[in-house]
Amino acid sequence: MTTYTVNGVELCVETYGDPADPAILLIHGAGASMLWWDARLCAELARRGRYVIRYDQRDTGQSTSFPVGVPGYAMSDLAADAVALLVALGIEQADVVAQSMSGGTALMLGVDHSAYVRSLTFVSSSTGDEGLPPPSATMPRLGTPDFGDPAAVEEYVVRSIEAEAAGHFDEASARALVRQDMGQARNYEASLTNHYAMTFDGPRNGGFGDLSVPVVVMHGDADPLLPLPHGEAIAKAVPGARLVVLEGMGHGLSEPYWTTFVDELPVIAR
Repeated sequence: MTTYTVNGVELCVETYGDPADPAILLIHGAGASMLWWDARLCAELARRGRYVIRYDQRDTGQSTSFPVGVPGYAMSDLAADAVALLVALGIEQADVVAQSMSGGTALMLGVDHSAYVRSLTFVSSSTGDEGLPPPSATMPRLGTPDFGDPAAVEEYVVRSIEAEAAGHFDEASARALVRQDMGQARNYEASLTNHYAMTFDGPRNGGFGDLSVPVVVMHGDADPLLPLPHGEAIAKAVPGARLVVLEGMGHGLSEPYWTTFVDELPVIAR
């Protein structure tokens, strides 16, 4: 892992594979550090000829943490961080894969910073349009954990993973991930709080309909947090987008779907 200082913040980054291969930038969702992109998946992408970049966004993992509840940045700053990180790594263009909330960051990259983007893949994401279905009624109400009690925080995040997994849940793996994530974070309360408190601005130069790069939308038909119509809305909004419906998958990109995920990424001409 390496730390780069860009845009006045420190971002912790890890890469896999040959820098001469086409770069793929993995951006996870709200509150999730780079660890949520499983190292085995990253290694498989590298084996398939990709130069893989995963990183801790602001307020996650070992990157810069802001005061709890007062992040003082906007989603456009997260997009600018991604661009600055590519520049720091000497990457001219990357295939961008964004999970959940970070679909908004990917949209900004594709519309406002398109020179750096070769393709976009939206995983379990949404346009955010009014009228899309709310989370499933089966999603439990977990409340807010006592951040002074690490065991309670761990249990809260593990149970959140379980609720979103739609049956594809491995308790031991989930708990190991959460413990590692908590152990590496500068401030885990900020990680679970600040992405929801930032300013959700939009792209300056258009919207989903203005994307001109190849776009793939991957969405589970059992997603209880952002039901399938959210992914369908992206595919409908983007001219030429390809929708990949992952049968039985919940909100996260769980291990049984990794092969399909890698196979369905945009094909890159060498």
